[in-house]
Amino acid sequence: MKGQQRVAAQPLRLVLGIAALAVGAFAMGASVLFVRLADVGPFASAFWRAALALPVLLVWAVAAEGRRALVPDRASLLAGAFFAGDLFFWHLAILGTSVANAAVLATTSPVWVALFAWLVLRIAITRATLAGLALCLAGAGALVGRSFHLEPAHLLGDAAGLVTAIFFAAYFLAIGKARRFRGAGAVTLISTAATAAILFLVALAVEPTLWPASASGAAALLGLALVSQVGGQGLMAVGLSVVPPIYGALVFFLEVVSAAALGWLVLGEALGPLQGIGMGLVLFGLWVARPGQGK
Repeated sequence: MKGQQRVAAQPLRLVLGIAALAVGAFAMGASVLFVRLADVGPFASAFWRAALALPVLLVWAVAAEGRRALVPDRASLLAGAFFAGDLFFWHLAILGTSVANAAVLATTSPVWVALFAWLVLRIAITRATLAGLALCLAGAGALVGRSFHLEPAHLLGDAAGLVTAIFFAAYFLAIGKARRFRGAGAVTLISTAATAAILFLVALAVEPTLWPASASGAAALLGLALVSQVGGQGLMAVGLSVVPPIYGALVFFLEVVSAAALGWLVLGEALGPLQGIGMGLVLFGLWVARPGQGK
């Protein structure tokens, strides 16, 4: 009887893990909105995203694990360094190429996760996963629409977009490894602290000022920290304890869907039929690649 209960609980845990990743992806997609509303430079906003999240993450981690949550581990520290690289190159891509190009190239991170999982971790990749990945990539491209274009003058910015994807893939896998032996709160706290420390040095070197010029700008930075960092990164750490890494990476295509939807609802950026098709392709790709559908 107990064995049957454990078997029945596994699909439920998987569904809850996927739901956590989906909500986390939408929360991370909201970062585009908050960055646009903030009145500091891109590297300063990236620093504040991590720094302002630390008090909330500290309470969560200590409440869950006590003082053990404050002890750093290699996987979480590496995850924080990788995420700092992700944000750094993401902002370089935004500055060096079109937002459309940066968005499309950054969303290739599931490709790198799949390649690493196949070549290094020796995880088998099914046809359903490959089909889902192709559908999600097509959907992300459709969401950007005709705005994507290659120009020789933007090649460095485009390269930064690809490097962004590689850093996020490395961050994603490092978080998954850390979750094998640590709780979500501790992993998110340690990785975010490492991210904040690195981006503080970057912002000091690059930005003319770190401080927001208005109350609305400060509110945007606080929203960025609470929604995108605490909510997005925290829920990602929760979900990756049960969701297979390749499928978990696919779920983060919803980040592009979230950014497009919020741009339409809040900033008045029009969505055409092509963008609607893109959203549908992403959702269909996630359904096609869902784990365990063949059992």
